[in-house]
Amino acid sequence: MEALAQVHVADGYPTNWPARPADWLAGGSVVGAWVAELEGRVAGHVALCRSAADDVAPALWSGRTGVAGEGIAVVSRLFVAPGARGHGLGAMLLERVVAEARELGLFPVLDVVTSDTSATALYERTGWRFLGTGEQRWSPEQTVTVRCYAAPEAAAGAGAGAGAGVGVGVGPDGEASPS
Repeated sequence: MEALAQVHVADGYPTNWPARPADWLAGGSVVGAWVAELEGRVAGHVALCRSAADDVAPALWSGRTGVAGEGIAVVSRLFVAPGARGHGLGAMLLERVVAEARELGLFPVLDVVTSDTSATALYERTGWRFLGTGEQRWSPEQTVTVRCYAAPEAAAGAGAGAGAGVGVGVGPDGEASPS
């Protein structure tokens, strides 16, 4: 939770700090979650979630492709601790979650609040395709404007790599794996 707390202080993500951060990271419709480690410490996280009926990004993708919601997964809860940035962890986490979605026969999409320009830059730098903007209802009292993206086309031989001292370590079963 330390990395998430650092991201919240530095970047305001998540926008609404959860009462139980661990439950927020692993709860709801999470299919799988992965962490990135740097020098033996958790430095980042990403989750793959089932799409919900009111999710904007899956609706945009479905409207363009005709793929039903059950064939779409949402990349969520992606963050990298401020002190661990610049090592490619965000890109590695995105590669890993996209590979898992495809292995499950799901097409990955994501959304990001329009004010999060750092995340937007990462998605665009790593080939995510802009679908459009929409209004996402987070609660009865809160609606936010989000930019929606579709995963890049699959590349031959694509996979999650790792550099020295960097690993991706938790899989869809929630169990730690060697990194």
